Amino acid sequence: MTTATLTRPMLKIENLHAWYGESHVLHGIDIELGEGQLITLLGRNGAGRTTTLRAIMGMVSRRTGSIAINGDEFIDKPAHRIAPLGRIGYCPEERGIFASLTVEENLMLPPVVGEGGMSLSDIYGMFPNLREVRRRMGTRLSGGEQQMLAIARILRTGARLLLLDEITEGLAPVIVKTLGEAIRRLKNQGYTIVLVEQNFRFAAEVADRHYVIEHGRVIDTIEHADVKTSMDKLNHYLSV
Repeated sequence: MTTATLTRPMLKIENLHAWYGESHVLHGIDIELGEGQLITLLGRNGAGRTTTLRAIMGMVSRRTGSIAINGDEFIDKPAHRIAPLGRIGYCPEERGIFASLTVEENLMLPPVVGEGGMSLSDIYGMFPNLREVRRRMGTRLSGGEQQMLAIARILRTGARLLLLDEITEGLAPVIVKTLGEAIRRLKNQGYTIVLVEQNFRFAAEVADRHYVIEHGRVIDTIEHADVKTSMDKLNHYLSV
């Protein structure tokens, strides 16, 4: 487990505000993580966790503050210029696979695999289920297979910063376990991961730090070493 001391900063967010139209959703988010670390964004539905990911990708009406990736400022870059840079892999909650194509056709779609992008062999090694259904159309995939495919597609791009939104929601425990093993492997391979997750225990063992978001603000930060002594507080934050 990586210690709380940051390694080389991969992502640093300072005083991030974001709007959807006239609605002011984020109110000064501050987040920092080092290369190869994994953090979670915790909170109740509507707290601003998904909006934080969308703001990083430029997918909001307006944003102010600072979003630095490897020291480069992204706050003024529009969404259509962020994705092609190949630095960030975003897996939205709705997954975004092409249902009319097979698994393998989805994996072969642009963007072109960048330097460090996983080969099909690598993908099938991480997600053996996808190898078994590689000729199956997206419309015939289970929810778990769709989620594996959505993650696999961003791993093809060579992105080293992964933004993963609610990847375990509604999935069977056996699939959640498979995804947990994949996340652990990716972290061990040096990927930097921001995970929005309602199922706190899914990532508790591998996360370096947990940011609790409420009403568009970070209200608490809990380091990995402090999780056991913070369970009462976490249960309070996440209770409905």
